[in-house]
Amino acid sequence: MKTLIVIPARGGSKRIPRKNVRIMCGKPLIVYSIENAKALREDMHMDVDVAVSTDDEELGGIVKKRGVDVIARPAELATDSVTLDPVIYHALCQMEERKGTSYDTVITMQATSPTLKMATVKSAIEYFESHDFDTVLSATNKPHLSWGVDADGRFVKNYEKRLNSQQLPPNYLETGGFLITKRKCVTPEGRIGKKVSIFEIPDDEAVDIDTYSDWVLCENILRRKKIMFRTVGKRSVGMGHVYRCLTLAYKLTGHDVVFAASADSDLGIEKIRESNFPVITVADDDEFVRILEEEAPDILVNDILDTTSEYMKMVTEHVKRVINFEDVGPGAKYADAVINALYEKGEKLHNEYYGSRYFCIRDEFLEEHPKEFAEKAENVLVIFGGADPSDLTGRLYRIAKMLHKDHPDVKFHFLLGFAYPFADKITTSEADNVFVYKDVKRVSSYMGRMDLAITSQGRTVYELASMGVPAIVLAQNDREARHVFAGIQNGFINLGIGSETDDETVISTIKWLLATPNVRREMRKLQLQKDFSKGHERVIKLILDDNDDDDENTDN
Repeated sequence: MKTLIVIPARGGSKRIPRKNVRIMCGKPLIVYSIENAKALREDMHMDVDVAVSTDDEELGGIVKKRGVDVIARPAELATDSVTLDPVIYHALCQMEERKGTSYDTVITMQATSPTLKMATVKSAIEYFESHDFDTVLSATNKPHLSWGVDADGRFVKNYEKRLNSQQLPPNYLETGGFLITKRKCVTPEGRIGKKVSIFEIPDDEAVDIDTYSDWVLCENILRRKKIMFRTVGKRSVGMGHVYRCLTLAYKLTGHDVVFAASADSDLGIEKIRESNFPVITVADDDEFVRILEEEAPDILVNDILDTTSEYMKMVTEHVKRVINFEDVGPGAKYADAVINALYEKGEKLHNEYYGSRYFCIRDEFLEEHPKEFAEKAENVLVIFGGADPSDLTGRLYRIAKMLHKDHPDVKFHFLLGFAYPFADKITTSEADNVFVYKDVKRVSSYMGRMDLAITSQGRTVYELASMGVPAIVLAQNDREARHVFAGIQNGFINLGIGSETDDETVISTIKWLLATPNVRREMRKLQLQKDFSKGHERVIKLILDDNDDDDENTDN
């Protein structure tokens, strides 16, 4: 079957002057349609000719450089009042005469649809060829409660019953993407036959540039990246990696985000799905290679702790840009950037970014404000993350009840993570002033009421610092103990690894801080000197390779 693709493109445009030759994301607008058309010929091995109908010499020059036929459009077909039907018919007749052939199918592709993907057009052609349609045209389904005007100028509804949009009948809007039709249907008066079908295309491929806002929207779509987060979330390692990735994913609005998690990350996978992001389970690195080949991400973010050289060499063969978090392994040197917000600056490589200035705090903490300092500490927070693999929560629950005798006015508030496995054993006991809250959605609102906290040495210490809550820190494990932010220099009393610290030390430290408001005030002062508001912006710039941040690569 012989096919002609016609791309109509006038030189004049009133809303956006010279839009078809303007540069969009590095190339003239007209080139996007030309590249799609040529790719169809190469990918589908179709017998295809491509022609651009234009009245503009400059535009014609751009087209000829790319090996495409130019049809000089007569002046009478280049006015604002002329529809596309006679333009396409003229180009068809000219090409049949020029090539000495006749076509079976004619495809109109607009120059003003740069986000349309070749794969979508290919699918539409296959759909057209596999059915007995005269015409197939691109459209999006936009059900809406709409109104019209009757003959008397009165507004009238175009629906029978007010329903939610998903319950309304289909309402297909034509796009400028493509119109595929049989040769016999193309006349000076029309291109649509009797048997017509719609080929629905995604909204982000349906933009037809007519205004400056359309132009801006297309630029944003074309700059969009596919970003894959590979992460891990299970009881043995906690949920901090998943929470960090989710925080960044929420900030990457407009980009195509997908998660990949190890098959044993049952807690993490549950949380990602609950957050409505797509997640792919990964059995091993061999399977991950197949996933990378299939998904073809532009950027890979590894939040899986230390990487090996073998792993990093493998992923960098399949992804152009790779970012690693908390990676002090041998593979770190192969990443484009390594972000170690929780670690002290060590022997710095060119690609490493250390310190709290790169911590990505959740939005809720940017909206809350620290409460006024209280001389008398009445509320103590106990929070050990989503999973608490060392069950430090259980220890503090027993300690809190022991302390009630000497401190009957002090309330202990336990925030249990959704993955904490012993939640049935930790219950509210008002007689002991112990209160338990499970899977809290907005932690900041609780922190904002606290005078003192007891926590592990992960991301929570940054959140407490942002709220000005002095804290005692017990690390979950040796690796967490190497996170140096949670020290006295930043307003924390660090007791080391929890399993190696006896109850007497924990109890005496709590009592001391309850009794010394001057110490707590100084700890709070040190905490509030830190500014976490720009951390996610710095990290996102590193992920997207947006290097307009003039800040030095140092801790604050």
